[in-house]
Amino acid sequence: MIGDKRKKTGRAAAAAQLRDEGRHPFVQMDGYVPLHNGETALYRAVREAVPVVDAAICKLVRLCGGLKVACRDRDAQEELDRFLRTVPVGRGQRGVQAFLDQYLDSMLVCGRAVGEIVPTRDGRDIAALLCADVSRVEIKEGASPLDFTLCARDSGGAVRELPRQELLLFTPFQPETCAPYGVSMLRSMPFLAEIFVKIFQAVGKNWERMGNVRFAVVCRDGDGGDPQERCAQVAREWSAAMQAGRDGAVRDFVAAGDVEIRTIGADNQILDSEVPVRQILEQLVAKTGIPPFLLGLSWSSTERMSSQQADIMTSEISAIRRSLEPVVERVCELWLRLRGFDSRVTVDWLDVNLQDEESEARAALYRAQARAMEEENEHGNQ
Repeated sequence: MIGDKRKKTGRAAAAAQLRDEGRHPFVQMDGYVPLHNGETALYRAVREAVPVVDAAICKLVRLCGGLKVACRDRDAQEELDRFLRTVPVGRGQRGVQAFLDQYLDSMLVCGRAVGEIVPTRDGRDIAALLCADVSRVEIKEGASPLDFTLCARDSGGAVRELPRQELLLFTPFQPETCAPYGVSMLRSMPFLAEIFVKIFQAVGKNWERMGNVRFAVVCRDGDGGDPQERCAQVAREWSAAMQAGRDGAVRDFVAAGDVEIRTIGADNQILDSEVPVRQILEQLVAKTGIPPFLLGLSWSSTERMSSQQADIMTSEISAIRRSLEPVVERVCELWLRLRGFDSRVTVDWLDVNLQDEESEARAALYRAQARAMEEENEHGNQ
């Protein structure tokens, strides 16, 4: 009876959870569900969390730059070139190229870009070109698929059409049937990016536990003394020895009795993250379309393979440039009409060269030699 009573009144041991949650700071990637404008914050978190993605977007923006606009009126060409170099674009920047860099960055990350042509007070010139935050702009479809209106929410939450629609710029990135207003280049990345961040979060936690060496001092005293006093004495001497080591001095730790010193975590093995991290990076880099060597990834690649990847990259840049041409044409045509010139323009992009100067010079030499041999053969046949 006494034993049964003790069993009934005895309290069960409480389970203690000593490990903290340790979640990565990019919580937007957990439980991802596309929500139209709401996914913009998700894509920006992916870009911030994965440096390779951020580097790929920056390189695409830089490689797509470089253009020259030619108009039909020779008298207006010099003024048009000056306007394209000096037009204010906000945040202390000038020039249409700075505007296109911001515009293209928004188009790649958010799937669409919105800009505005700001006229002067008298309406006879263009005062500035500005980019807008796409998360604050909504699109209202019209009666036909060709009609749409850009809107924004007022302070009361109501959707209002923006005035002067003819001065607003809108470009979708790779629009699809189910997504007519464009999709982000990062659309298929959140799932893999979440795994990627978790791996590095776990690696950081493991190095915090096992990288920073900790010692376990076990003292087995069999002389019948006070164990708490003995442990306190050993702890003081061990702390003094460690402090002397931080100060640059060497101090030995001497203890009487059976004392065992072990390194905490030295017998555990950290999981190898090289293979899963590379598999995820391969998927992310493939989505950007940039050759791995341009991102500093030294994967196995032959010279011929690198040349083919550079050619594919050139075609990708040309496709992105075609999306930006209507924006440049609209700005230049409006500027020419306000000045009373012929509004027809032609946008010429600079050549994309991913090869070094030596390779280009060698290729030019080979072409010249081939033309010379062809001319000699033609003269010999005559």
